[in-house]
Amino acid sequence: MHVTLASSLLGGLSPAQFMRRHWQKKPLLVRQAWPGVRPPLTRSALFALAQQPDVESRLVVAQGDGDWRVRQGPLPRHALPPLARPGWTLLLQGLDLHVEAARAMLAPFRFVPEARLDDLMLSWASDGGGVGPHVDAYDVFLLQVAGRRRWRVGRVADASFVDGLPLKILRHFEPEFDCLLEPGDMLYLPPLWGHDGRAEGECMTCSVGFRAPRANELACDLLQRLADDDGEDDPGRLYRDAAQAATATPGLISPALQDFARQAIVRRLADVSAIDRALGESLSEPKPHVWFEAAEGKTLAHGVQLDRRSRMLYDSRHVFFNGEAYVVAGRDARLVRLLADARQLDAHACAALSAGASDVLQGWLDAGWLHPAEEIA
Repeated sequence: MHVTLASSLLGGLSPAQFMRRHWQKKPLLVRQAWPGVRPPLTRSALFALAQQPDVESRLVVAQGDGDWRVRQGPLPRHALPPLARPGWTLLLQGLDLHVEAARAMLAPFRFVPEARLDDLMLSWASDGGGVGPHVDAYDVFLLQVAGRRRWRVGRVADASFVDGLPLKILRHFEPEFDCLLEPGDMLYLPPLWGHDGRAEGECMTCSVGFRAPRANELACDLLQRLADDDGEDDPGRLYRDAAQAATATPGLISPALQDFARQAIVRRLADVSAIDRALGESLSEPKPHVWFEAAEGKTLAHGVQLDRRSRMLYDSRHVFFNGEAYVVAGRDARLVRLLADARQLDAHACAALSAGASDVLQGWLDAGWLHPAEEIA
């Protein structure tokens, strides 16, 4: 991707300009950002997918007088209101995990690091459907793919929510502007900007969302990974207190044990390489309920491409693939990083891998993490 070239997706801005001027700073409305865009699946296919237990779906119904009803999937067809009934919305999160066309729609947004890219959500709404005025804690691109939706947008002075609702509806929302999006139009919103979208007639909207890890959640995950990798079977890591005297205060935690605990944490946090490895493993971990189909007998001969559910990242020393870390160097590192960036590797590049790296890629292929380049995952 040429990040310095003007992009119609971004209204004539280059990705570099967009990131400087708008990313996490201010909204951007782009008319005909994606001319001729089509929904990644039909309405009937969307409704059918919502019935699947491994698909994250949600039904939101506005019931009048400020009341809302929310039902989590799976959603059988009889659970959905009639098409002609106004004010309801069906949302499918992580559509890119299930539909190749949805995964392909994420590709133009990969000027943002893959570690930040989350998923593509598709919402179908009857006339007047929406989820009320709310804020997201992450950046989002709202791409209209069918019908029309009117958005009201503004900064939020009061972030409190209406009590007693199944949705986090802003108690006080005063929009600064509104815009009507038609197919191909796109609206970018930074985190914590209030927005309220309402369908004008039947419509479909794709939302490209981004990961925004919370510091405490990320710290807990990394500390757990570091602890799991700490060689607990080493007898030298066991607490010893041969000098402990008899005590008349058995409830007191000894200073020696406190120091042992502190040193255990300090030792793990002092290993910067271990922290980097744990972070890469965490960020590349597939989403819950993702599974891959093993497929032996396939080869690297014609090149490979990532399964749409695979997450692949790298740093200066490692490649991280679906939650696992691999140390790479030299030409193999360059080629495997190319696979992470392009999500595919041609036959010539595969042939240039060392025997060891070829074996690793073959293992990924057998596990279903990769597919032969001529296949559509």
